[in-house]
Amino acid sequence: MSETKKKIYKPRPVSGFPEWLPEVRRVEQQWFDHIRRVFESYGFCSIETASVEELDAILAKGGDGEADVDKEMYIIRHLSREIEQSSKEPRLALHFDQTVPLARYTAQNFNNLVFPFKRYQMQRVWRGERPQAGRFREFYQCDIDVINVDNLPLHFDAEMPAIIWEILSSLPGMENEKFQIRISNRKILFGLLSAYGIKEVERYTRLIDKLEKVGIAETLIGLKLNLRLDHLPENFADSFIELSKIKATHKDYSGLLRDFIARNDVIARSVSDVAIQQLQTGISELEFVMDQLKHLPEGSVVADLSIVRGLDYYTGTVYETVFENDASYGSICSGGRYDDLASNYINKHLPGVGISIGFSRLFDRLRQQNKLPLKGVSPAQFLITLEDESLRGRMMDTAQKLRALGHNVETYHSPRDIRKQLEYAMKKGIRYIWLLPNKDRQSDEIKDMETRDQRPTTFEDWKK
Repeated sequence: MSETKKKIYKPRPVSGFPEWLPEVRRVEQQWFDHIRRVFESYGFCSIETASVEELDAILAKGGDGEADVDKEMYIIRHLSREIEQSSKEPRLALHFDQTVPLARYTAQNFNNLVFPFKRYQMQRVWRGERPQAGRFREFYQCDIDVINVDNLPLHFDAEMPAIIWEILSSLPGMENEKFQIRISNRKILFGLLSAYGIKEVERYTRLIDKLEKVGIAETLIGLKLNLRLDHLPENFADSFIELSKIKATHKDYSGLLRDFIARNDVIARSVSDVAIQQLQTGISELEFVMDQLKHLPEGSVVADLSIVRGLDYYTGTVYETVFENDASYGSICSGGRYDDLASNYINKHLPGVGISIGFSRLFDRLRQQNKLPLKGVSPAQFLITLEDESLRGRMMDTAQKLRALGHNVETYHSPRDIRKQLEYAMKKGIRYIWLLPNKDRQSDEIKDMETRDQRPTTFEDWKK
């Protein structure tokens, strides 16, 4: 009987689902630890929600992306035909962002939470989009949000970019990167649209949101087409472009904004007190947030009226963060204020403000540019050598004592020539080699692989 030849599959990665080598994963873990420390230093508590949500809830709320949510969902299909056909069984999908899970979680646990509820969430999300530079199908986001009942102080709008600046300016590998946090307030644009008699504002905000990506000429075409459909003068489009060009630091933007309003004839003739009030409120809120951030380095935070965020649920302050020397890479942190997070789930008014770090997007950029501080494969600081099987007991006892002192320790697996063990430690990036006594050594010795120094040692030397 002939043997069936086993088919060998060539291993290959699944596109859009990143996997890292151990030395890269170590840095990724360091980033998570760093971000977690900063979040918690501001009093944010950690939560983790399920990987799936009900599909209808996700589609009702939308996601934190620009594409059509329903086209990028990873839908969970049940294997059991009986369950799949049951009307009682909800359709599930892997969550598209962390906004919908937070809304559901807050409503579900409303009576057990302390408000303002300050939470951070560091989890994977899934989007079925075409993989490309900075875009994945499975990736990490690190989100912070503050939610309150009925009213949320504007102080929190200023706290968000301060936290982001602190994190990004001190992440391992980001020391020499220049980034800029851009801030605007949608009430300013909403007020202008209202003064012009435009009611369906979402069509216009989405066009302006893509201005930097598609350019002024294409944006003007889209704006004029919509104005024509709304039976409004096409030259209104020029005002939206002029507003979006206002970009300045703490000292200059307010004067530019007020000058723009003073010169705008349509605003001057507007009979809508609501529109004027909305404009003024947006400017005042932007001024407050920028004033609270003036302690940050000059140029690190700017008021940029082209920042709109094309999502319907943002109602006030909005943020985007870009690399100064590579703005075309897109936003690495974004977010904003929303008036009512959980209205689909609970009859409560829950305004909030949040910002999200596109962790995988940011991390992979530095990885591809070889800017990550790689330190070796192993997290162990010590390797204890084994030159003779009779020393195994002492090796294990030494390892346990060092671990009790708070060190990471690896033991060599079998007796072998010492040169091979040193080579192994070097490949794994283990700095200290603990050499047990033998016929040539009267006591324990430590070898530093960085300095090449070798000396007698005791456990006292390694107390933290």
